[in-house]
Amino acid sequence: MKSLKAKIKNTEPVIGSWITLNSPEVAEVMGQFPFDWLTIDMEHSAITLSQAQQMVRAIQAAGIPVLVRVGENNANLIKQVMDTGADGVIVPMIKSKEEAQKAVAAAKYPPQGNRGVGLARAQGYGFKFNAYKEWLLKEGVVIVIIEHKDAMKDLEGILSVEGVDASMIGPYDLSGSLGHPGDFERKEMIELTARYLNVCQKLKKPAGYHIIAPDAGQLNKKISEGFRFLAFSTDTLFLGTYIGKQFKQVKKSEYVAFGRA
Repeated sequence: MKSLKAKIKNTEPVIGSWITLNSPEVAEVMGQFPFDWLTIDMEHSAITLSQAQQMVRAIQAAGIPVLVRVGENNANLIKQVMDTGADGVIVPMIKSKEEAQKAVAAAKYPPQGNRGVGLARAQGYGFKFNAYKEWLLKEGVVIVIIEHKDAMKDLEGILSVEGVDASMIGPYDLSGSLGHPGDFERKEMIELTARYLNVCQKLKKPAGYHIIAPDAGQLNKKISEGFRFLAFSTDTLFLGTYIGKQFKQVKKSEYVAFGRA
């Protein structure tokens, strides 16, 4: 079976999703489906490092690679989430080549980076350090998020950084940097997205995108456009969308019988 790193390198479509709820059970449920990866979101959630480690265990037990999205490009945060045993890290709001280099360095041991050595879960609590060191060199994944218009000024530099395995557009923040958060169909947003895709293809780097809605049609459209690293919605949107869809089918007479009139 190909590793996540190998699939990314081969620019195969890899589909993951975002977990924002602090629940190993939710992680286990998501792990029952054929995602290529799942991400624990520590930027826009109340998930703590200790809780994230429990969720890493649950996802990996299902045989799915797990990434952690940290809250900022902070070397200590990146080191800590990698020490949980995560397969990789997603780093937000990267705007320059230097910032991308900083993210990679924080995830890698010397000489590839400057990550400090700890003996935590990733290293088998000290009993598997050498094996982990070799695994990290070959299989550790670093993803950067392109979510600000300023990133487009140094896009080729960011994508050319050795150790950046893939990147992805964060549509809400990218549109927000244009002054119109959530307006993904605005002309400037469409132009920046097209430019990003073109540069990725020029450099033979997998282009990524977070499809917010739990809509397979939108996901398939992005794949057909050439995007290869794809985040497919979030746990809460999958849950809430299905609940809403089912309630639309509930007959009013039955609903009254539930005592909710």
